[in-house]
Amino acid sequence: MTMNSTDGCLATSDDVNAAEALFHSLSDGSRLAIVRRLAQGETRVADLVSELGLAQSTISKHVACLRDCHLVDGRPEGRQVFYSLARPELLDLLASAERLLAATGNAIALCPDHGTDSRPATREPTEE
Repeated sequence: MTMNSTDGCLATSDDVNAAEALFHSLSDGSRLAIVRRLAQGETRVADLVSELGLAQSTISKHVACLRDCHLVDGRPEGRQVFYSLARPELLDLLASAERLLAATGNAIALCPDHGTDSRPATREPTEE
């Protein structure tokens, strides 16, 4: 993904599509928790189950998604597979995201479209 030097925008729609896919792969809380755990070192699905408190099938599904995106690698050892981050650049992205979140305070969490407090608006019945 390259930045256009004249306006600071992403250069091509392919770059935008790739960035959208990357951020979508990290947008699920369970996948993000898995990535954050893998940032500490390799681990097995069984360990992720006990550490994150999610069902084995849920962990496996999300690890498969991250593997399909080439963000996570698996290293077989006997009957076990140890998972780790495939790209060290992902650690840089997470660190940048943490700095951005710290700089913006609650602004992102309060975003009406994507924030943690986003809820479908309830409408009062109108009289006709």
